[in-house]
Amino acid sequence: MDFNRAGVPLLEIVSEPELHSPEEAIAYCRAVKEILEYIEVSDCNMEEGSLRCEPNLSLRPKGSKELGTRTEIKNKNSFQELIDAMEYEVKRQARILDAGEEVVQETLLFDASTGKTVAMRGKEEADDYRYFPEPDLVHVQISDEWIEESQPTLPELPAARRKRFISDYDISPDNAEFLTNTRPLAEFFDEAARLSGEPTTCANWIMGDLTRLLNTAEIEIQDAKVTPAHLNELIQLIGDATISGKIAKSVLDDAFETGKMPKQIVSEKGLAQITDTSEIETIVLQVVEENPGPAQDYRDGTKKAIGFLVGQVMRATRGKANPQLVNEILTRVLSTD
Repeated sequence: MDFNRAGVPLLEIVSEPELHSPEEAIAYCRAVKEILEYIEVSDCNMEEGSLRCEPNLSLRPKGSKELGTRTEIKNKNSFQELIDAMEYEVKRQARILDAGEEVVQETLLFDASTGKTVAMRGKEEADDYRYFPEPDLVHVQISDEWIEESQPTLPELPAARRKRFISDYDISPDNAEFLTNTRPLAEFFDEAARLSGEPTTCANWIMGDLTRLLNTAEIEIQDAKVTPAHLNELIQLIGDATISGKIAKSVLDDAFETGKMPKQIVSEKGLAQITDTSEIETIVLQVVEENPGPAQDYRDGTKKAIGFLVGQVMRATRGKANPQLVNEILTRVLSTD
C-alpha cells in the first residue's frame, strides 16, 4: 500500500536567503508558478493545495551581513494571503527588535480574518525534526548529462517568450507580461498573430473583449469555443471593411457563444457593412432633410453637429453603413447643399 500522498509526488523547492522584500518574494513565487505550469508538471492550483508557499523571514540592521532570527509562515495557498502575512510579520519582528527584545525562532500560522500571525510551534534546528535516512528510498542522482539531454524537451519558458513577443511583435512589456500569463494564452496569441500578421490588433482583442468574455463565463482560454482562426477571420473582416469595429464586437460575442466562424455569423445575420456610396448618399440626404437644425448648425460653423447626423445615418442603417464613407458623404452634402 502506498500512503505517500496516494502516489502523487511532492517536490519542495528551497531558495537561498536572498530575497529582500515581500514584493520580491511574491515575484519569485509567481515566476516559479509560471515555469511549473509551462512545463506541465503541476496545475499549480493553490486553492486545491497543488502549490503552497512557506516564507521564512528575518530582519537585520542596515549594513549588517548577519541574518537575524527567522520565523516560518506555513502553508499559504494564495498570493494575496502570502503577501499580507509577510507584510504583517515584517512589522511584528520590527516592533520586537525596536523594543530591544529578541525574535523567537518558531513556525507561524497566518489568520486572514485578523491579519495577524500566531505561533504554531517552536523550531530550533534540523535535529528537532528527528531526521533519519529512509532505507527504502534511494538517492536521486541528477547528472549534467541528464540535464543537457532534458533541455531540448522543454517548451519556450515565460521569460524567453515575453522577450520574443516584445522583439518580434513590437508589443509593450506590459502587454507581453499579460499575454504570457499562462501557456495556453501565450500559444493562442502566438498563433493568432502568425495567422493574421496583425500582432498589435490581436493583442488588443485578446486583452480586451476576449478577456471580458472569458471572465464573465469563468473559463480559461483553452476551454473557449473561440480559436485563433476565429480571431484571424474577425480581423480580416474588419480589415477589408466587411464589418465595422462595433459590429465586430457583437460578432465575437456570438462566436464565443456558438463557436461559429465570424464569416458565417455575418452572412447569417446580414451584418456586412453598406459600402455602396449611392445607397449611403440616399440615406444621408434623407437624414439631412429630416434634421434641418443640426444640418444648418454645421453650415454655420458648428462642426461637431455632424456627429449627430452621423449617428442618425448609422441608426437608419442599423450600424451597417461604413462610418468613414458616411462622414465623407455628409461633409460633401452639407458643404454643397
